[in-house]
Amino acid sequence: MKFIQTSLPGVLLIQPAVFQDRRGFFFEGYRKDLFEQNGIPTEFVQDNHSRSARGVLRGLHYQTGPQAQAKLMRVVRGEAFDVVVDIRKSSKTFGKYICTTLNAENRTMVYVPAGFAHGFCALEDGTEFIYKTSNYYSPESEHGILWNDSSIGIPWPKLDIPYLLSEKDQRNSPLQSAVLL
Repeated sequence: MKFIQTSLPGVLLIQPAVFQDRRGFFFEGYRKDLFEQNGIPTEFVQDNHSRSARGVLRGLHYQTGPQAQAKLMRVVRGEAFDVVVDIRKSSKTFGKYICTTLNAENRTMVYVPAGFAHGFCALEDGTEFIYKTSNYYSPESEHGILWNDSSIGIPWPKLDIPYLLSEKDQRNSPLQSAVLL
């Protein structure tokens, strides 16, 4: 596995070593010892699986307080434009973001520590994410940042269809008025 530090401290892109032959492929999606050696001591407690149609935009999501979550995400089908935003008020990179393309072919994973919001836009129908979280889902601790907040300036992909957002995501707060860590 190759662990790549991004411009946001603690947010890593992880490229697994893939063994492929005429039968198919194999790779380790998670190995506690390698993650710990690369500065990720997170213990994951929940696995989630989502499927999205092309144009679905989810986020920017996070949890606060003792239920704040670290996440390890990868796309197992389709392709997504993936975004991570630093929402730690005391951070030098507060309000900064990284974006990357995750898909079933590149098998790249993204590790997002607690203190960051996450979102994505599905670029293909049937895009499926599998992700681990370090805390259980807690509706009382769940919050969101408005996906198109101009103070952040995320360059979401231009599609020939309108984005499809949940009612909840349409009501998320701008960064400056959000409940933050």
